[in-house]
Parts: sequence; C-alpha cells; structure tokens
Amino acid sequence: MKTFISNLIPKMQRYSQQLDDLTLLTKQHWVVVDGNSDTKQVYIFRENNTLLISQNGQVEKARWEYLGHKTVLIERKDGIHLFKQGFFNESILVLKIDGRDEYVFLVNETKYAVEFSSPERIIDFINKQYYALPATAAERVPSPSLNLYPDTFDIMEGEMEIIQKGSQYMALLNNRPAPDGKYKLDDMWYLHVKNGIVFQESDS
Repeated sequence: MKTFISNLIPKMQRYSQQLDDLTLLTKQHWVVVDGNSDTKQVYIFRENNTLLISQNGQVEKARWEYLGHKTVLIERKDGIHLFKQGFFNESILVLKIDGRDEYVFLVNETKYAVEFSSPERIIDFINKQYYALPATAAERVPSPSLNLYPDTFDIMEGEMEIIQKGSQYMALLNNRPAPDGKYKLDDMWYLHVKNGIVFQESDS
C-alpha cells in the first residue's frame, strides 16, 4: 500500500467513530486510494479474521486482528504490519503506520465517488463535512454545527464525558453536569459549555 504524510489527520480524530465498531469495518469492500487509476486494490475484513486483498482481480489471503486501543494488526506475505486508527466512519478508513507519520487511505466501495479519487480529496471531503473555513483564517476550525461524536476525555478538571441528547451534546464533568466555562481537551482543542450543553469548539 502506498502511504502519505498528513498533518491534518490528528486534528480530525475527534470526529472519528471508534474502530472497535467492527460491524462498520467487516463485510465491506475498502478500496485503497493512492491516486493510481490503473490499479484497484480492495481490502475485505471478514469476521473470522481473514483478510482478502484483491488487486485487479487477483486475490491474496491474509490475516487481520483488532488488538484494542484503536490498533489493527495485518499479517501479509510480505510481513506483519501494525496500524493505528487515523480516521474512521462508514465511508472512510484512514490507518496510520505505527511509529511513523504516514497514513493509508481507504474508502467504502459503496460510497466510492469522484471526490475520493485521491488522499487529498478525502481530506478535503472530511474538512467540508466537519469544518468551516472563515474568510480571514488560514486554517479550518470546527463549525458551530458541532459534528462531535460522544466521547470521554481526561482533562485537568477530571473526566469529561460528552453525551448526545437529541440534537445537542451534554457535557458531564466527573459524572455531574459541567459548570459553565471553557475546557481544554488537548493542546489544540477546547470545548465551551453553558448550562451543561456544549455550544462551541475552538482551537484557542
């Protein structure tokens, strides 16, 4: 598989679904996207841990295993490879080579379209789906629509849990509604909470 370097994928991880939702991963045809229109490589993760890799119709039988902690082990003829989750939803799978800032891009064949013909277009698609580009900003920042998946974060104040309730996201701090304020999730991301509801994300 051809790999690519991207400094945007780590910023997108908070919008990713969990890789341990194996129902989204298995029984799908994941097409490797590398910008090469002459070669079609498809990965099919089967529930019995068999991995079928088809390249222009020729099939290799390999093995795969979900190890927990967003980690997948793939055993092929050319060796054993360890990948970390980069981004994952029902349409897109981005895997990071463990220990290296290189990524492999795959798309669900049932969702495959022109906009997914290159890794750059996949990143642009994710940006458009989850991010907004202000006229005066050089980088994309989260849009107010808060496409935030329920998740739990270890922050300075304790454990912050985000729970979806209808169209809103409730913030629990140490199992109680979070007080109004701004909470730092990591070096780049903050949550803004009012009346126990997440109403904004920001990068400062």
